[in-house]
Amino acid sequence: MAWLCRDCLNSGAAIAAPRRCPSCGSPRLRSHDELFALSVAHVDCDAFYASVEKRDDPSLRDKPLIIGGGQRGVVSTCCYIARQSGVRSAMPMFKARELCPDAVIIKPDMAKYVEVSRQIRTYMEALTPLVEPISIDEAFLDMTGTERVHKAPPALSLARFAHTIEQEIGVTISVGLSHNKFLAKVASDLDKPRGFAVIGAAETREFLAPKPINLIFGVGKVFCETLKKDGYHTIGQLQQEDPNRLMRLYGESGARLARLAQGQDARRVSSDGEMKTVSSETTFSRDLASADELSTELLKCSERLSERLKAKGLVGDTVTIKLKTAGFKLRTRARHLMMPTQLANVLYETGMHLLAREIDGTPFRLIGIGVSGLESAGGPDPVDLLEPQVARKAAAERAMDKVRTRFGRTAVMRGKLYTNRPETSSGPASEEEADDLEGKTR
Repeated sequence: MAWLCRDCLNSGAAIAAPRRCPSCGSPRLRSHDELFALSVAHVDCDAFYASVEKRDDPSLRDKPLIIGGGQRGVVSTCCYIARQSGVRSAMPMFKARELCPDAVIIKPDMAKYVEVSRQIRTYMEALTPLVEPISIDEAFLDMTGTERVHKAPPALSLARFAHTIEQEIGVTISVGLSHNKFLAKVASDLDKPRGFAVIGAAETREFLAPKPINLIFGVGKVFCETLKKDGYHTIGQLQQEDPNRLMRLYGESGARLARLAQGQDARRVSSDGEMKTVSSETTFSRDLASADELSTELLKCSERLSERLKAKGLVGDTVTIKLKTAGFKLRTRARHLMMPTQLANVLYETGMHLLAREIDGTPFRLIGIGVSGLESAGGPDPVDLLEPQVARKAAAERAMDKVRTRFGRTAVMRGKLYTNRPETSSGPASEEEADDLEGKTR
């Protein structure tokens, strides 16, 4: 039985793993027959945004903390103290306030979180070149072949990494270690926070058998209900089913279920996952239905989206708008552009064509706009070349960008936004930011 101490990083092997570390006496041991043979890991920061805020303000350490915005917004994340009261990510803020009235609420500071995420990624890339970020606070790592470089098996290198991140960056992480991505992701959720869980190849089927079917990624609420109606409640029931029958019932999803139920996942950890979308959205402090108010909010989102695309040096060729009704029903509409763009004016005008079809008196609580089909910007926006009128607008926008770069974001404003500036506008209750670690392929 191999074992390692996550505090002093001592390791060894014994017929029976010790209950405490022989060197430092810590009970934080991880023991497993396959501990030093596994090399695929999933690393997940614990309550990331909240952890960063508590790191920067020690007075928050023992207080329930919610990261979110406005009465009409949603919870971005919350600390584990707040979770004890039932608060969860994506929960409406009014519900979170009811469950945890003593919570400290802080609006997300995405720029800060992205910077911390980049620092952590630098440490990941020192462990292995095969790092696949899947969001701002989590990533897969393939540690195969790194033992010679680090003079240690992957498990020990990962334990050192977790210790370093906690000491140097000031946030904690949880590690899941297994023989494929699916099980590594499952393992990282088993022992949070400051976790280090292992699922070996020999125990895979037995481990999965009693688990609920929604443990399998991709089995959402609707699909889960369908499976239950068909008599499948546990992964073990899927393990016993004929794969051909699952395929007949659910098509390709059935074949995927059959494989994952057996713990089989052939996906490789890929370091070249491309960003899929960049977006910006806002939840209103009150429901909006008029064309003027919705178009103003769309323009604000378009400008923020344009700023992010320019900062990342990206252009995109497909514009999508997102609307959420007062009854929480989601509408999305998309349009493909002849040429990719990053200009706020083009994004806004395209979004307005899509929005106009949806303005029918329905009150909306959220609006957003995103761009996909991303590629590197190779110079001036290609749409500049289409016609003189577009070129003039593009030149004006570039001039605005230069002024804002020098004097700040509010130094120059479009007339529509000046007329509807914050003191007269509804104003966003929360704003969900897209960043350069989101939208990766899983």
